[in-house]
Amino acid sequence: MANLVEATTNQQFEDFLAKAGKCLTVVHFQAAWAPQCGQMNEVMAVLAKEHTHTTFVKLEAEAVPEVSEKYEIASVPTFLFFKGGEKVDRLDGAHAPELTKKVERLAVAGNAAAGVDSGTTDLNQRLKKLINAAPCMLFIKGSSQEPRCGFSRQIVGLLKEHNIQFSTFDILSDEEVRQELKTYSNWPTYPQLYANGELVGGLDIVKELAESGELESTCPKAVTLEHRLKTIINQSPVMVFMKGNKEAAKCGFSRQTLELMNDTGVDYNTFDILQDEEVRQGLKTYSNWPTYPQLYVKGDLIGGLDILKELKESGELVSVLKGES
Repeated sequence: MANLVEATTNQQFEDFLAKAGKCLTVVHFQAAWAPQCGQMNEVMAVLAKEHTHTTFVKLEAEAVPEVSEKYEIASVPTFLFFKGGEKVDRLDGAHAPELTKKVERLAVAGNAAAGVDSGTTDLNQRLKKLINAAPCMLFIKGSSQEPRCGFSRQIVGLLKEHNIQFSTFDILSDEEVRQELKTYSNWPTYPQLYANGELVGGLDIVKELAESGELESTCPKAVTLEHRLKTIINQSPVMVFMKGNKEAAKCGFSRQTLELMNDTGVDYNTFDILQDEEVRQGLKTYSNWPTYPQLYVKGDLIGGLDILKELKESGELVSVLKGES
């Protein structure tokens, strides 16, 4: 496959970036000893068939240390996304759905910049996906944490004041979305607020809904942090909150925990606390347990790595994980 290649030297890596130009290049920093890298290479092969204008590069992280050090590659698999020779995004870990989403999003914009006809249908599908990415989606300049204009700041303040649960998309980060969404929605300005895939309107409309008391019924209200934590804890009978995930631990304690868990043969799920600061801080208070990893069985806290080691030594770990004791 012409667009699925391997770089074994720094020069090859630079040549692939230069040849791709404004089109998207996806670089997989991998290691032969890591099975999750092999799995992600299979995902890349499928994506390469679907995105023929995107270049997919496999690079052995330890074999080309100057590249790995330059881009601060600390674990494998790690994916970097380039356009015009510049890094535009990053993905750490073996997350196939997230890799697919990033490729789909960045490839469309990259093809447009390079003059490749990706079709109006593809763009409309992408806009529809963005609008439906959350029950309440807000397209603004900046983010909910850092609005970058007065109108954006006002609408974020209103939604937070009325306890509305919402996600945001920064239109300054994607010129194609910024221009085309105005046509797609037939709404010429920003911010734009959507609820359940339907356009609500801009700042003036949201102000009117807030004043009339209709905003809460139009948009989904935020769940409490306690409710959210309970929901995550009970996603699986056995849940481990850790740095990283089952495929790629990101600290020594998490790695030891995975080794103990995998030895039991009991099925379990993980939650990466590095991806959600609210959960990372809130769970310590909720559980009254100040460190990570944290293990839960059927919604109840078992403890951290030291507790797991004690259960392993006493021969009780498997029965505890199965909820038998």
